[in-house]
Amino acid sequence: MSLPPLVEPAAELTRDEVNRYSRHLIIPDVGMSGQKRLKNSKVLVVGAGGLGSPALLYLAAAGIGTLGVIDFDVVDESNLQRQIIHRQSSLGKPKVESAAETVREINPLIDVVVHDTALDNDNVMDIFSGYDLILDGTDNFATRYMVNDAAVLLGKPYVWGSIYRFDGQASVFWAEHGPCYRCLYPEPPPPGMVPSCAEGGVLGVLCSSIGSIQVNEAIKLLTGIGEPLVGRLMIYDALEMTYRSVKVRKDPECPLCGKNPTQTALLDDYEAFCGAVSDEAAEAAQDSTITVTDLKAMQDNGDDIFLVDVREPNEYEIVSIPGATLIPKGDFLNGSALERLPQDKKIVLHCKSGVRSAEALAVVKNAGFADAVHVGGGVLAWVKQIDPSQPSY
Repeated sequence: MSLPPLVEPAAELTRDEVNRYSRHLIIPDVGMSGQKRLKNSKVLVVGAGGLGSPALLYLAAAGIGTLGVIDFDVVDESNLQRQIIHRQSSLGKPKVESAAETVREINPLIDVVVHDTALDNDNVMDIFSGYDLILDGTDNFATRYMVNDAAVLLGKPYVWGSIYRFDGQASVFWAEHGPCYRCLYPEPPPPGMVPSCAEGGVLGVLCSSIGSIQVNEAIKLLTGIGEPLVGRLMIYDALEMTYRSVKVRKDPECPLCGKNPTQTALLDDYEAFCGAVSDEAAEAAQDSTITVTDLKAMQDNGDDIFLVDVREPNEYEIVSIPGATLIPKGDFLNGSALERLPQDKKIVLHCKSGVRSAEALAVVKNAGFADAVHVGGGVLAWVKQIDPSQPSY
């Protein structure tokens, strides 16, 4: 489905711009008019991480006139495997500052707008309203739904991408011309069902594969060329090196963009909507959460505990808490882990941050281990507060 250009052309290109963008100008589909539209465009990239890094690089190189980036995180060494906009010298810097420095080196002719803040209900509508198009590089469901809802309510198109291990997906959601994200995913997955990249990993180069596709779609929308991925979901398998496209139809019953929408504003709490942990896990953890300091004291005092790491084996190889026995969360969910738990010791569970261990804790408590606890903050807190000599991830 071809669509009209999203923006009008700028008045002119300078001599420097003509020289810089000459390879675009000689493409008949882009030409002078298309490049002027790119110059007149305002694009916001949500997240300066795995997807945002290549997207920002290529949007800047393409000549997007105003390029915004929003992120609240700082550059960590574990980011450098895939977040190619950052450098070793950027460690500890806010990601938006690091990204802006690199973007300005690539193209000093564009304007870079930095939003060094977390995107939330209080600022998303105001920030989005200043841009023509949103490129979503987020990695959590709460923010994805918020980005979608704000874009629909403001009538903005946005380019979406998702990555995990060797698999990637991309699409364009624009309620005016096709489905929105809620048409594809009406409800978020149950908490803990879909691992994040931090839990399951991602092939670094996959970020560039999907991020580049997102930029390609953005350019098509801005200039009005080709057929954007509106109403289509592109699925990429890096191991098999296959691409396939699946049709996504607008849901007439969608509460946000359907015929009779029932949601006419942002949700009050997207974290609650997506559920950081299930209700059962939250209830189990309510009075059964200890800190890493508590755990260290138990170990130092020689308390009779059975410490269980519910992460995956490859995570355990990177860093582990001394004395922990590895039993992945999946073994708790299918019940096979229960026979390995001693009846005469206090069960203490941990994971990377505390989400998976809370889910496992609910299973353990339901099996009769009433005094079981889990470690809030998990390995991340242990490395930060107890043993900073160990690597983080």
